[in-house]
Amino acid sequence: MKVGLICGGPSLERGISLNSARSVLDHLSSDSVEIVPFYLDQKRNAYAISPAQLYSNTPSDFDFKLKQTAKPLGTAQFVRALRRTDIVFPVMHGSYGEDGGVQAFLEKHKIPFVGSGSESCKKAFDKHTGNEYIRENGFFTLPSVVLKIYGRDHASITRKFFDEHKIKRAVIKPASGGSSIGVFSVGSPREVLERARMLFSKRMDTRLVLEPFAEGKEFTVIILQNRFGIPVALPPTEIETDYAEHQIFDFRKKYLPSRHVSYHSPPRFDDASIERIQAQAEQLFALFGMRDFARFDGWILPSGEIWFCDFNTVSGMEQNSFLFQQGSRVGMTHSDVLRYILGSAARRHSLRMPQQKSVAKAERKPVSVLFGGPTSERQVSLMSGTNVWLKLRNSPTYEPRPFLLDTDGSVWRLPYHLTLNHTVEEISQNCREYPRTRERLRSYEERARLHLGFSAKKDAATFFEPAHMTLDELLEETRFLFAALHGGEGEDGTLQTLMQKRGIPMNGPDAEASKLCIDKWATSEQVRSLELEGVGAVPGKIAETAELLKMSDASLRKFWHASLKELHSRSLIVKPRGDGCSTGVVHLYGPSDLVAYLALVRTRAAHAHPGTFKNQTTIIDMPPSAPPYLIFERFIETDTLRVIDNRLKHTKKSGLVEITIGVIGKTGGIHALNPSITVAEGEVLSVEEKFQGGTGVNLTPPPPQVIKPAVVKKIRERIERLARKLGITGYARIDAFVHTRTGELTIIEINTLPGLTPSTVLYHQALTESPQIFPRQLLEILIRNKGY
Repeated sequence: MKVGLICGGPSLERGISLNSARSVLDHLSSDSVEIVPFYLDQKRNAYAISPAQLYSNTPSDFDFKLKQTAKPLGTAQFVRALRRTDIVFPVMHGSYGEDGGVQAFLEKHKIPFVGSGSESCKKAFDKHTGNEYIRENGFFTLPSVVLKIYGRDHASITRKFFDEHKIKRAVIKPASGGSSIGVFSVGSPREVLERARMLFSKRMDTRLVLEPFAEGKEFTVIILQNRFGIPVALPPTEIETDYAEHQIFDFRKKYLPSRHVSYHSPPRFDDASIERIQAQAEQLFALFGMRDFARFDGWILPSGEIWFCDFNTVSGMEQNSFLFQQGSRVGMTHSDVLRYILGSAARRHSLRMPQQKSVAKAERKPVSVLFGGPTSERQVSLMSGTNVWLKLRNSPTYEPRPFLLDTDGSVWRLPYHLTLNHTVEEISQNCREYPRTRERLRSYEERARLHLGFSAKKDAATFFEPAHMTLDELLEETRFLFAALHGGEGEDGTLQTLMQKRGIPMNGPDAEASKLCIDKWATSEQVRSLELEGVGAVPGKIAETAELLKMSDASLRKFWHASLKELHSRSLIVKPRGDGCSTGVVHLYGPSDLVAYLALVRTRAAHAHPGTFKNQTTIIDMPPSAPPYLIFERFIETDTLRVIDNRLKHTKKSGLVEITIGVIGKTGGIHALNPSITVAEGEVLSVEEKFQGGTGVNLTPPPPQVIKPAVVKKIRERIERLARKLGITGYARIDAFVHTRTGELTIIEINTLPGLTPSTVLYHQALTESPQIFPRQLLEILIRNKGY
C-alpha cells in the first residue's frame, strides 16, 4: 500500500507536523506499506520531498532550499502525485490541516484520505463556533465572546464579559489556532487588550476567543473508530500542572518533557467521572461526524460538570504523544495505533490493508537501552533512550529492551506502556504504584479492547509488569548496553569503567575519553595544550562556586570587571564545569546578572524564567545542585543567520558561526560527518533548540554561500585529527565556533554520549553521507562498531 503523507502547512504548528510525519514514517512504513511524503510550505505550495527531510529539526532547516532539494509541484502535478498513492494521510496541525482546508482539497479531487471530512473539521476547529455548537446540542460549556481584528468595541466587550460573569481570570486565544500557540491566561480587561493587540499585530488570527479560565481538573482523551464505525474513547489522561501565576498547559509543557507538568493515566478521577468523559467524548465524535481518530481536551469543573474545550481532528503524533500513550495503555504499540487508524480509513474507501510481517525476534541480539538517571539532563536522556528503543524495535539485527535508571540509582525493567510516560519521575512513580493500580488499569484496558474489537490477547513480551532491580542485576543479564544517559556517572567515565571491567561492550568512547570530555575546563586545557593547527578553545577562567557564593555584591562587581579585563570581553558566558551542554549556560551582561545567577545556584532553583537575565527570552534549566566550579568564558560574537520568508539571510559581523559536528568510529579510525550550523533564537542554544523537534534551526550541510565546500572539508579533517588526539572512539558530538573563510575552529565542548532524540542533529548529518545513513542504520552502526 502506498500512503501519501502531507505535512508542513501554513500554521505555526508546522514544526509539530514534521514531528508527527516522522513518527508515521518510523512506525507505519514496512515491507508492505510505502510512505510517500509531501510538504506544503507556508504559502501552501506543494513539494515532493524525500523521507530523509522528515528527520530535519524544523521546516526552517530546509524551507529556504526547497527548490533545490525537493520537487516543486503545481496543483495539477500535486493531484496526479497524490492519485498515484492508494490513500493520503494528512498530518498537518492548525490552520489548513485541521480547519477543513486540505480535506476540502482532497474531497474536491476525489482522493481517499485518513481522518475527518472537511465539514466536520470546519465545525470543530473554530473554538467559538465549536463551543456554541456543542452547547446548542445539550453539552455543558463555559461562556465565551469573540474579538474581531478590525472591531472597535474590544474594550466594551471585554469589560462587559468580565463584569457579567464576575471573572477574575480568563483565557484569550486564536479562534482558529491550535491548542498551544498563542494561548494566554489574563487577569484583567487591560491585559486582555494588550494580548489582543499583540496577537492581532502578528496576524495569528482575525478573531480571538475570550473565555473564563477553567478551574478544576484538566484532561485529554483519544477517540478511535472501530470497524463498525462506532467511536471508542480510550482511557483519558489527567494533566496536572501549576496554574499559579497565570501558567497554562502551553507549547513547552506539552512538547518538552519537564517537571512543569505531570500526566496521570488513568486519571485520579472517580470511575463515574471517567465513564462520563468517555461517553461524552464518543457522543461528540459522532455529533461532529468525525472519522478514524481525534483528540479532545477538556475539564472536570468543581461543580462536577464536564467541559470539552478543544477538538483536535489531527492529534499530535510525537513519539510519546497522547495518541501513543493512551494507545499503549490498551496494549497497542505505535505501529498498532497507526495501522488501526489507517485500517479504519481503508475500510471506508474499500481498500485492502496489507498483512504486516513480524520480525523474527528469536534471531535478534538483545540490547539493553538505559536512560534516565539523577542529572539535570535526565528528561533529555528519556527522550533519547525512548527514541533509540523505538527505532531499534524495527531492527532485523537487534532487539532493544528499555530500562530506566531511577534517580536513586536503582533500575526498572520497563513494559511498553510505561516507557512512554512524560518524565523520569512519572515512570518511576507509575512503576512503584503498579501493584496498587494494576486492577483499575486492567478494567479500563479490557473495556477499551472489547469496544475496539480486539479478540487476540496483547503481546506478553511487550506489555508486562515493571520489575525493580539493581544496576548489578541489569548488567548480569546484559550482552550489550546502549547508554542514553547524559551527564553525571553515565557520561563521566564511571559507567564506562564498570563496563570495561566486566567486559560488556557499550556505545560511545571509553572511560578515559569520557572522563576528560565531561570536564569542560579540562577539555579546553587539553585542546590548548595539543596546539593543533587551526584548532583552539574558547578563552576562559574557572572559579570555585563556594567562594563566589560567599562574596558580597561589591566583591562580585570587582570579580566581574577583573574577569572582563582578563578575558578581553565585554560580556561573559557562565557554565557549570561538569554539567550538560545546555544546563546552567547563560550569557551574563553585567554584575547584576552574575548576582542573579548565583542566587539561583544558592537556592537550587530548577529553572531561570525569562527575564531573569538581560535579553533572556527562553526558560533556562539550572543544575539540580550547586556545581563545585563555574567556568567564565569570553562571549564570542557570531555572524547573524536567519531564515526569513524562506530565504537565508547572512549578516556578517565577526566571520564566525557556531557549528556542531558528529564523529563516528570506523575501521582503523574516526570519521567526521558533515557539520551543521546551529542557529539560536536567543544567544545560547536552549534545550528545545538542541533536542526538541519543531524548534531551533540546523543548516546541514553548511550552505555554500556561508562556508565553501573546500573549507567544510578542512573543518572535517581538523575535527578528525582532534578526535583521534583525544582518544575518542564510538561516536561523539563536538560544538565549536568556526571562521567561515579559514575553517579555524574554537572548540566549545565535546559530548561523548550526545542526544539521540527524534530530531538530533546527528541524524541530519548522517543523512548527508553518501550513501545516506538513515537513523536506525546509524544506531545499528554505533552498536556494530563495538564488535557486537
